[in-house]
Amino acid sequence: MSLTKVVRDIRARQKVKYNPPDRPTAVWTGKDLLDGKPIPTLTVIFQTSGCRWNSCSMCGYVYDSAARPPSHDELMKQFEYAVSRCKDEEFTVKIFTSGSFLDDGEIPAETRIEMLSRLGADGRVKKVIAETRPEYVTHERLSEAVSALGKRFEVAIGLETSNDMIRSDSINKGFSFSDFTSACEVAGQEGVSVKAYLLLKPVFLSEGAAVNDIISSINDTAPYAGTISVNLCNVQRGTLIEEMFERGDYRPPWLWSAVEVLEKGKRSNPDTVIISDPVGAGSARGPHNCGKCDKDVAEAIRVFSLTQDTGVFEKLDCECRELWRQVVELEDFTFGAPVIL
Repeated sequence: MSLTKVVRDIRARQKVKYNPPDRPTAVWTGKDLLDGKPIPTLTVIFQTSGCRWNSCSMCGYVYDSAARPPSHDELMKQFEYAVSRCKDEEFTVKIFTSGSFLDDGEIPAETRIEMLSRLGADGRVKKVIAETRPEYVTHERLSEAVSALGKRFEVAIGLETSNDMIRSDSINKGFSFSDFTSACEVAGQEGVSVKAYLLLKPVFLSEGAAVNDIISSINDTAPYAGTISVNLCNVQRGTLIEEMFERGDYRPPWLWSAVEVLEKGKRSNPDTVIISDPVGAGSARGPHNCGKCDKDVAEAIRVFSLTQDTGVFEKLDCECRELWRQVVELEDFTFGAPVIL
């Protein structure tokens, strides 16, 4: 049985909640880096027909998709609602669709161009970042986007790892590292920057193997992406990871593992912006240590992401750090099954 069929069978058993078609799935404000300085950021997840690939082992965002493809007017109402949430004098905008903003099947070209034109006309907006799979990064789409926006545009690609075997056999992503680098080449020719998402600890990897994979992936990806975001895997509803987690066959990554990859990744690539948002930190379904130090370590990761200063990690310590080191050393001998939950 293929991994795609396993994931699709799990998806078929889930109930999808109803959301009004004229409201985005989610909107929030936060902080991000722009030219080395923190800046307010508006993040919006549009409610669309969802990701066309829809077969990744860790992704539960598919359940946020619309019951039917929203119309142009409904998508524009989502857009207007999202922009109205931000009152800052200047900010960046991050666009997600639970799939690909550059996929005409999710966001029609007419709608995409109107959204970008409005953001371009808004003097508060300094940069727009849009998530997409690499197959939708084409000269035509990027040229249209850049012309409509008239300011800095960045594509964010969920590469997850530079290792094609892990991306195929653990994540089931459906594209290769060469597909990613080709998309980066197209983006560069169109004056568009690239942000890459990497995934720390997908299924079937030991803690040590996961750490080594992300360190290698940061080094492999840095020549192509100006920003690398290390996503710490969490257990999302209706996923293969959730089924394995509930059987005791998967543990989310340790926060110490995140510290390790961020420190080493930044040391090797000082000119690359490397960030991480430890979503769900401290919970059983999110990245966690022993419980005592989780809050402090997660906060240090957030501070590092806004400062790029690895010095924030120097004073961190806890008695569980030695346990983490033993897990990294021994877990390969359990063929990826977690030593400590």
